Amino acid sequence: MMEMISRYLDHHDCWFTPHYTDGFIGILEKSKLIEWTVAGQGHQLRALKFLEQRGKQIDFRGSRHMYDLVVTCSDLVVPKNIRHGRVVLVQEGMTDPENMAFYLVKYLGLPRYLASTSTFGMSDAYMRMCVASEGYKQHFVQKGAKHSKLVVTGIPNFDNCIEYAEHPFEHSNFVLVATSDARETFKYENRRATIERAVSIANGRKLIFKLHPNEQADRAIAEISRWAPQAEVLTGRPIEPIIAHCDTLITKYSSCVYVGIALGKTVYSDFPIRTLRALCPIQNGGRSAERIAAVCEEVVDTLGVRVAVLQPQQNIASAA
Repeated sequence: MMEMISRYLDHHDCWFTPHYTDGFIGILEKSKLIEWTVAGQGHQLRALKFLEQRGKQIDFRGSRHMYDLVVTCSDLVVPKNIRHGRVVLVQEGMTDPENMAFYLVKYLGLPRYLASTSTFGMSDAYMRMCVASEGYKQHFVQKGAKHSKLVVTGIPNFDNCIEYAEHPFEHSNFVLVATSDARETFKYENRRATIERAVSIANGRKLIFKLHPNEQADRAIAEISRWAPQAEVLTGRPIEPIIAHCDTLITKYSSCVYVGIALGKTVYSDFPIRTLRALCPIQNGGRSAERIAAVCEEVVDTLGVRVAVLQPQQNIASAA
């Protein structure tokens, strides 16, 4: 997503880095104790490979230059070396539901990362935040973000979902389950109940499970084999084209539900469906990256600048 935005900023001196941390979280990062996050070393290596394949200028941890503009899609941790610069924050996808951790962070000032992505946008460490839809703009304002800083641009991952229907898939008229990495990120999930619910919804139709990239695949496959032995399990491929060919999509807290909504599929989610329809990213034919770049141009000086783009794990358009 960040690379797509940079295409419209290529007349600037653009540099890239995987996400990184510092301070106490930096110690955990270097000790490989936050590998399930975008700042994990595994994700960093995948991001570096993605950038190298595309010939991008890399400045790991943004230590080489003082940057006029930083474009990032996370503010749960804001490294010290970008806290006083111009920052454009870009929404990446769905945010986690507000639970007790969210309110502890909001009212007690605890670190935002303790509440995961439910606290996205609450740092106020940015000059503009580009969001997916008017519904999301109101959503973030209600959480405490400043209305004047939010711009509805759409987001590149979810702004042209119709294109996924052009990709072939070997099945049709099936029920698709997009599993979550809740257990890998220390959240509760009754996986047996999830599987049995999917079997009930399918009601004899073909059932396909697409595993989340962060999941322990061996465990998940064993569970599906036990409670839904007739189901097919897929791993290691983008989920969007699969959604485009399904009849019904079942999710928990996954951004990929927006692909299903945009394509008119029957969808199930742990979020209220009416709320999701109001939040669904605008479909603008794939112009969100260009719109975000225009916001960046408004923020940054029009003279020669050097732009850094914080790059997370790159599984382009994969929202599972």
